[in-house]
Amino acid sequence: MSPLVRAACASGQRLVTRRVPGSSQRGFVGVCALLFVASVAMTVAHNASMSAMGAVPMPGGWSMSTLWMPTCGRTWARVAASFIGMWIVMMTAMMLPSLVPTLLRYRDAVGSRARAGRLALLTMLVSGGYGVVWTAVGAAVFALGAPLAALELRWPALARSVPFAVSAVVLLAGALQFSAWKAHRLACCRATPNLAADAASAWRYGLRIGIDCGHCCAGLTAILLSVGTMDLRVMAAVTAAITVERIAPDGARIARAIGALAIGGAGLLLVQALSAG
Repeated sequence: MSPLVRAACASGQRLVTRRVPGSSQRGFVGVCALLFVASVAMTVAHNASMSAMGAVPMPGGWSMSTLWMPTCGRTWARVAASFIGMWIVMMTAMMLPSLVPTLLRYRDAVGSRARAGRLALLTMLVSGGYGVVWTAVGAAVFALGAPLAALELRWPALARSVPFAVSAVVLLAGALQFSAWKAHRLACCRATPNLAADAASAWRYGLRIGIDCGHCCAGLTAILLSVGTMDLRVMAAVTAAITVERIAPDGARIARAIGALAIGGAGLLLVQALSAG
C-alpha cells in the first residue's frame, strides 16, 4: 500500500475531488437499490426453503441446519456450491448498504478522469474485487463449518458444548468492538485514497476494500455464523450494525455501543446454555 493510501486510511479523511454529476450518482444508487431488493428477496426465499427442510435436534438443546450436510441425496460438492451461492446472495444483501457509500466515494475520486461508460466499468471492477474477497471468505467458512458439523453429529459431548462456545464467541466479538484495532479498521473502510482511473487500480482497490471490510466485520460475522446463519432476525440485526457503524459520523462510538449489546447478548446466551444443560 502506498504512503498516501496509508495516510488516508489512518486518518479516515476523504481526499477532495470533483464530484460525479448527481444524475449519474442517482442512477448508480438506483441500480444498487434494485440489486439490494433482489438479493433480499432471494435470501428470504432460500431461508424459507431451508426452513421447510427442517433442522436436526442436537444434544444441548439446539438444532443444526441442514445447510451444512448432504441431505436428499446431495453430494458434498453440491452442498458446497449451494452454500457458497447462498453466501454470495446473503452477503450482497448484508454488505451492500455499507458498500454503496464507499463506491460513491470511489466514483467521486476518479469521476473527473473517466467518462460515464468507463466509470461504470471501473465501478464494476471495484465491486468484483470486493465480491471475490467475500466469496473466498464463504468458501473458507464452509471448509471449516462442514467438518465441524460432522464432528458435532458424531460426538454428543462436542454438540453439548456448542451453546457455551456460541456465548464465548459472541462475548469475544463484543469485546473486539471496543478495541483500537476495530476503530482503525473502521477508518480504513471510510477512507478514499488517490487512485488512478484504470482497470488494474480499480481491481486492486476492490480487493483492498474487501479485505478491509472482512477485517472490520470479523466480529459481527462471527456472531452471525455462531448464532444463526439463516436466522433472518440475526441477519437483519448484523446488517444494521455493520451499516450504522460505517456511515454514522462517529462510527467508533457506535461500534462500542454495538459491542456492549453483544456482551449483554452473550450473557443471555450463557444463561440459556446453563438452563438447557
